[in-house]
Amino acid sequence: MKWKRAGKDIGLPLIEYLENLIQEEKALNHDLRIAVGTDSQRYGRKYKFATVILITVRENLGGGVIVGRGGKILYGTYIMELYARDKEGVNERMMIEVGKSMEIAYQINPLLERFGIKMEIHADINPDPKWESNKALSNAIGYILGMGYDFKVKPAAFAASYCGDKYAH
Repeated sequence: MKWKRAGKDIGLPLIEYLENLIQEEKALNHDLRIAVGTDSQRYGRKYKFATVILITVRENLGGGVIVGRGGKILYGTYIMELYARDKEGVNERMMIEVGKSMEIAYQINPLLERFGIKMEIHADINPDPKWESNKALSNAIGYILGMGYDFKVKPAAFAASYCGDKYAH
């Protein structure tokens, strides 16, 4: 998967790019938090998936004052054919989304631990049982917690629900 930022290829291996970015922000005394999320949309007879690494930047001004300094979005997209098109297909697709987020989290976690940066996984799954994606909720949460990561689901899972959705279209 090719990673991009602001529509341009990052031009380096993901870990190297992230390490450079983290070092730049740490030199400015910024605190970083990272969320990884994936979303998908129908793409003809297939699905387009977008995995996002959302880097939130904050600065401690002292005296208990912490201000946001924006964020950075790295993303990669890929297309996959799924055969189940019924309600079971939604469960399969949700678990593929979570699985891709977990794959990227596992890849970048050693770097983040080295810099003491917290990471959470954002799952584009609705906690309301009236929505089909809810059927994947317990499996997804078990998977994420079993790997030792914090998580968020809709509506708080903005890396997947908002950022991922933008790049999956």
